[in-house]
Amino acid sequence: MEEEPKRVETMTKFESSIKQVPYPQEAVYRNISDLRNLEKVRDRVPEDKLQDFSFDEDTVSVKVDPVGQITLHIIEREEPKCVKFETTQSPMPFNLWIQVLPVSAETSKMKVTVKADIPFMLKGMVSGPLQDGVEKIADALAMIPYV
Repeated sequence: MEEEPKRVETMTKFESSIKQVPYPQEAVYRNISDLRNLEKVRDRVPEDKLQDFSFDEDTVSVKVDPVGQITLHIIEREEPKCVKFETTQSPMPFNLWIQVLPVSAETSKMKVTVKADIPFMLKGMVSGPLQDGVEKIADALAMIPYV
């Protein structure tokens, strides 16, 4: 019997720096775990970079130039500390999770992590922009008013 060839692990992890958020952990989690709350920040989305921005409770979809259409769906909620997403439409499959931990009763900290399946030949070309994108997502999430 022949052995199956071993698949080379191509998953690459990108992590944002830790962001301080001036809101309690529960308030942040409540907002990020229900994507309908994106309505509050719709006017902050730069139309020149993102088009076709739509969402419901569990899914967010956006067209990003020059990447194309990206749709993320929540696959796990770990109240009150983590929300995990998976792509359902993307030029490159990836998972994204947002971790929220308390600092005090009134403040919390947040980190965004992306684990992407990047073919070896593209890794050098996309790693920098992906890391930058993860940091920008974390910056944007840290500035949302979680009230």
